[in-house]
Amino acid sequence: MSVLSLHPVFTNLTATATTIVHSLVQTRTNTGRFVVLSTHSNPKIVKSNRKSQFKQPLSLYYDTDEEEEDDEEEAEDDWLADDDDDFAETQEYNVNGKKYRSQKGVKTKQGNQRPSVKVQGVGSLQSGRSFGVAEDELEIRNGRNTLHKSFVANPYRTSYSNSKEVGSMDVDGRGKLMTKNSMENRYQRLSEEIDLDEKWLPLLDYLSTFGLKESHFIQMYERHMPSLQISVCSAQERLEYLFSVGVKQIDVRRILLRQPQILEYTVNNNLKSHVAFLMSLGIPNSRIGQIIASAPSLLSYSVENSLKPTVRYLVEEVGINEKNLGKVVQLSPQILVQRIDISWNTRYIFLSKELGAPRNDVVKMVTKHPQFLHYSVDDGLLPRINFLRSIGMRNSDILKVLTSLTQVLSLSLENNLKPKYMYLINELRNEVHSLTKYPTYLSLSLNQRIRPRHRFLVSLKKAPKGPFPLSSLVPTDEYFCQQWAGTTLDKYLAFRQKLLLKDLANKYDKRG
Repeated sequence: MSVLSLHPVFTNLTATATTIVHSLVQTRTNTGRFVVLSTHSNPKIVKSNRKSQFKQPLSLYYDTDEEEEDDEEEAEDDWLADDDDDFAETQEYNVNGKKYRSQKGVKTKQGNQRPSVKVQGVGSLQSGRSFGVAEDELEIRNGRNTLHKSFVANPYRTSYSNSKEVGSMDVDGRGKLMTKNSMENRYQRLSEEIDLDEKWLPLLDYLSTFGLKESHFIQMYERHMPSLQISVCSAQERLEYLFSVGVKQIDVRRILLRQPQILEYTVNNNLKSHVAFLMSLGIPNSRIGQIIASAPSLLSYSVENSLKPTVRYLVEEVGINEKNLGKVVQLSPQILVQRIDISWNTRYIFLSKELGAPRNDVVKMVTKHPQFLHYSVDDGLLPRINFLRSIGMRNSDILKVLTSLTQVLSLSLENNLKPKYMYLINELRNEVHSLTKYPTYLSLSLNQRIRPRHRFLVSLKKAPKGPFPLSSLVPTDEYFCQQWAGTTLDKYLAFRQKLLLKDLANKYDKRG
């Protein structure tokens, strides 16, 4: 059995045991481009039908239950972004002192065998120098590992395991090494799907603490196999730096599923420079982690050759005020990694021809809602513009609404815009032109805001006989109760809760 697969054991200073550290010098022969996917409040805007050859979907987003805010409706449609939006060039990055680029997907066991990786000794944690260990230099006696030839390395401990040593193989109380069969039982599905290397186990164990499972490791393997060859110490160092700038541990899983190469990006040569770049745009420290979690792919792009030229284009060609750059990037971090020239020109020309939109109005749209640069023209922008026309709006009215509330372009037609319009006409007895004065109405939740406030005023007999005032829907609940209802907030909240439960019961009755 190879010495490189042994679990490092550390005893006290008087013991003769020392550390065996594994480090892989990976060779990469294939190069490819990173595929940067859309990062928006609605992940369905860009469909991903990619599946592994084992019929496992390569999900780029993990499931989270996010609370719906009262103020805004999130986009719900699944229309595609244009296929012609290319992306900028990726950056070379350093791994163990060597430069690499991204690599194309790697075949698993059921396909072609993955490229073999040669091990050129065991790397030192601190110095980066490598040393070799002869197989006959180590023996196991009564549960303790000893070396006939002594050399000293730093203790190999990680914070996630506290005082427990981490190695590529476990040693039980009787001094027996975990066999390959034990390893395969530990990651049974993974060992069946891919050519599992036992030297990867420390990293897999570490990443498992962040909620990654065998199916996730398969996805990482298929997207970028070398990411599983990183030493656990290097991976921990890089992730801990990301935690220090605000990335949350709960986000590690989706970050690695979308950009497993992050495990290879060194702190000094990559991560710090990208964080400094984001801060230079005026992004506060408290938002850096959220941006990285939303668009981890930006860490793969060269600051000098890709990210800074994109920012210059936004300022000099698009016309965004430099003071608003931080806001724009916070709203849509992926704007930094897409071919902004194609995205901007396509949508600016479309809006100019379709609505007669002047350049300044389109710039305002980008500043308020830069996500619309990712929306498909044919499947996203045009259907919503046509809907507004169908309810009686002129082009000038539509342009006014879109300039004030560009988020309208992200709302679902069937589940959002149409029901709100019907309630506006049939229940609130307003006309469509009122939307040009109060376009915010279209962004409010029908069930959480519009209907409860309307019904509450009706129940109090304080609703006007004519058109219902849309201005009563805009302020906070506290202000609404004081100025419009003349009652307490608790009374309104109780009424809303009862109404929501009633609507939910009716919904299930109809299904039954």
